[in-house]
Amino acid sequence: MSDARFRVDVFSAKPYDARFLDAAAARAEAPVSLVYHDMRLTERTMPLARGADVVCAFVNDTLSAPVLDGLSDFGVRLVALRSAGFNHVDLKAAAACGIQVARVPAYSPHAVAEHAVALMLTLNRKTHRAYNRVRDGNFALDGLMGFDVHGRTVGIIGTGLIGEVLARIMTGFGCRVVAHDPVPNPACLALGVTYLPLAELFAAADILSLQCPLTPATFHLINDETIAQMRPGVMLVNTSRGAVIDTAAVIRGLKSGQIGALGLDVYEEESQLFFEDLSDRIIPDDLFARLLTFPNVLITGHQGFFTEDALTAIAETTIANVTSFLSTGAPLHPVKAP
Repeated sequence: MSDARFRVDVFSAKPYDARFLDAAAARAEAPVSLVYHDMRLTERTMPLARGADVVCAFVNDTLSAPVLDGLSDFGVRLVALRSAGFNHVDLKAAAACGIQVARVPAYSPHAVAEHAVALMLTLNRKTHRAYNRVRDGNFALDGLMGFDVHGRTVGIIGTGLIGEVLARIMTGFGCRVVAHDPVPNPACLALGVTYLPLAELFAAADILSLQCPLTPATFHLINDETIAQMRPGVMLVNTSRGAVIDTAAVIRGLKSGQIGALGLDVYEEESQLFFEDLSDRIIPDDLFARLLTFPNVLITGHQGFFTEDALTAIAETTIANVTSFLSTGAPLHPVKAP
């Protein structure tokens, strides 16, 4: 590798991104200059990447055909994603304009699985509400009753690395774990996980956790029809991708009581909301605002990945993708067009 330094423009960059990426680049002695942009990558902000060799993007950046065409005109030949998911990338357009795409296939499945469990336990025992009550001097227990998670049936849709870790955790709680995945995971089978067709899983699960990627097959997988198949009062948790859930249908399920509790770390229109401080503004998204009115709904702002362990792994893999591309012409973890 030559001593020339290559410019990598990092979009949707927060102070923690700079901290971990700078450290990873220093450890790897990567010949790169990291340029940070705190705004999202869009058609409007794309000109900021003029002069960059590589663009580093996150989950809510826009990587549509017009953006990719513009980046290609600037000479960008690699988009390095700081995420496992790539549904926000027009892969065919990237291939057509000669831009390679890389991702972080795995960082810390424990981080996301543990966050899913945190949502489950908080919704069940209502610790968020109890915290606020006690701070106000209210020690009454009315409205805080939960149930023993031990002995309940937990359904997991998607048993990749995250789903496998979640299955291990819930088995440790003493739960019966059932799952659905096109390809059963041998490690889950060894844990005693039972794979079921979706309709049977919906009917069996007291707690349902979504750990699947967003694909045409999983888009709005949770809808009016599938909610009707669920056990009344089911707890639904989503730490995968927002558009796996039809938000309007879930609101109807909450209003009817078919859904007894909802925990979300992702939201299908989150790109206009998450990762920003909007506390001094009115949120114009009526569906999101409606979700916030339910006492049995808990929403976090896509923080499932947000641990030191995960951010270290994301940064190291991202830098490794960039340095591999610069030295060999190919990233370590490429994403190919279908």
